[in-house]
Amino acid sequence: MNKTEILIFDTVTKLGPESSKNVVIAGSHGGVYAGFEAATAQVRGIILHDAGVGLDNAGIGSLKYLDKLEIAAAVVDYRTAVIGDGQSLANNGRISFVNNAAAKSGCAVGQTSIECANEMKLSPFISMPVPVYEEARFTIRDGSDGIIVRGCDSVSLVKEEDEDTVVITASHGEVLASSPTWGNRPLVLAAVFNDAGSNSVSRLPDLDKLGIPAATVSYSSAKIGDARSTYNDGIISHFNESAIDLNLKVGMTTIEFVDEINKNTS
Repeated sequence: MNKTEILIFDTVTKLGPESSKNVVIAGSHGGVYAGFEAATAQVRGIILHDAGVGLDNAGIGSLKYLDKLEIAAAVVDYRTAVIGDGQSLANNGRISFVNNAAAKSGCAVGQTSIECANEMKLSPFISMPVPVYEEARFTIRDGSDGIIVRGCDSVSLVKEEDEDTVVITASHGEVLASSPTWGNRPLVLAAVFNDAGSNSVSRLPDLDKLGIPAATVSYSSAKIGDARSTYNDGIISHFNESAIDLNLKVGMTTIEFVDEINKNTS
């Protein structure tokens, strides 16, 4: 009989076959998309970041989603660990919410991440069909009014073809501890993220290095993991130096942000 392990990742989008039947601590937010990724990887249990919970409890949306699949899930309090850093969650995280499947195995609010993960090791492994996730990458503006705007529920969905477009992502605004740069992603016109309740949004200075205007929306204004909400509901909370000359202001809407990019591009 194989021994259940506790594995640590900076993002749930990078889970490989080794995650199957094991317990994972991942630095991703606890939204539904992250739950989908965890379920697809067939984890036994998953611990994520609550991202400040945010609008419509989106930061913990994976808990109910995974309950339906009978997968144990929990999230850590955003004030106790750095999002995007799995080791921070493992070392410092304190559990803020658990789902019913996790509670049955002994997981509880207030536990450390490792305590919770050890309880999850006792959870039964149940593999159920994972529902197809609704379109997570889509076009918001087709360019007929100037610029193309692409919605991506996760920054991992940004593709080479997005060069010279504005990408509205629903990911958190921190670079990953194991990959602290924009990497080989395309040179976009601008990018938007969710601040996940943090004043530390390291994506913004990172994109400054490439001269890419970037901003975050407040976690309380838009649902993390939902790019449509980021675009339609988002209120700008931070922006980088590359955006300073574009007449941007904290408190403007994402749509106003995009309109300013459009004006300065045409």
